Amino acid sequence: MKAKKENKIYKIVTEEEKNRYLKEGFDIYDDSGKLLEYSPAKKIAYSEYAKLLKENEELKAKLKALGTKNKAGD
Repeated sequence: MKAKKENKIYKIVTEEEKNRYLKEGFDIYDDSGKLLEYSPAKKIAYSEYAKLLKENEELKAKLKALGTKNKAGD
């Protein structure tokens, strides 16, 4: 695993290191570069961001579907 923040990257070996880096604002990535965990020290928790992003995508799909229905009804 790796901890990344701005231009700093550190290799993580233990779970204790992972927790320390998370508290310091680092995001955790696996060795292939896939994001595993966002730091809870960020101003917006990733879980809240992901929830809002999903809601936004759903609302866009509903708007598109409504737009299609309105065009078909004209």
